[in-house]
Amino acid sequence: MRPIVQISLDLTNIDEALSTAEMALRAGVDWLEAGTPLILAEGLHGVRALRKAFPKTPIVADLKTMDGGYLEAEMMAKAGATHVVVMARAHEETIHCVVKAGKDHGVKVMGDNLGCPDMVAGAKWLADLGCDYVVHHIGYDERRGIVAKGGRQPSPMDQLREVVQAVNIPVQAVGGLTLEQAVSTPSYGAPLVVLGAPLTVDADAFKTADGDLESSLRLICEKVHAYGDVKVGK
Repeated sequence: MRPIVQISLDLTNIDEALSTAEMALRAGVDWLEAGTPLILAEGLHGVRALRKAFPKTPIVADLKTMDGGYLEAEMMAKAGATHVVVMARAHEETIHCVVKAGKDHGVKVMGDNLGCPDMVAGAKWLADLGCDYVVHHIGYDERRGIVAKGGRQPSPMDQLREVVQAVNIPVQAVGGLTLEQAVSTPSYGAPLVVLGAPLTVDADAFKTADGDLESSLRLICEKVHAYGDVKVGK
C-alpha cells in the first residue's frame, strides 16, 4: 500500500480548518481529518464545508463512536465523510452497526483501540469485526496524566510492531508522536501517517501551530511518500 499522509484538523472553528486544510493539500497531504474538536464545534456543518471546499479529497470524521453507530456513520457519510471512526471499547453490536453503515453508504471504517487494556488484542478485535483500518491510539488525557504523575509518557510506538503483526488491515499510529516517529511509521508496516497535535496543531490551544507549517508538511509528505509500497498485514 502506498503510504498516506493525513492531517488531523483538531481545531475549533471551520474557517481555520478550511485554511489549514488548503495549505496542507498544497503541501502534498492526501487525507483530511475532521478532528474530534472540530466535530464537537461544527458537527455536520464542518464536514459539509470540507467536502464542498475539497470535493475529491478523502475526509475522515473522527467521531469516536461509542453508541448509535449506524446513525452516526450514516449522518457523516451523507455529509461527505469517506471514513468514520468507532471505538474498540464500544459494544460489539455498535461496531457491527458502524461496519454495516459503512457498507451501506460506501464509507470506510477506522477502528480505534484507545483505552483498551490490551492494545494488541483490541486491534485484532476491531479487524475481526470488519473494520477497514486500525487506529492504534494513546489518548491525549492518558499521555498528559501519566507525565503529570512523574511517569514516562506512553507512545503508540511501544507496541506498533505487535499491532501491525496482529492484523491484516492498514494501521495508523496516533498520540503524541514526534515528527521523526510519525515519519518512520511506514517502516514499521503502518502506512497511514497522521499529523496532528503537537506537530501541526498546538496541543494546548487547539490552533494551527506557528512557524512555516506548509514547508514542514511538504518535507514530511516527500519523506513519507518516498517509502514506496508498504506491505500490510502479517
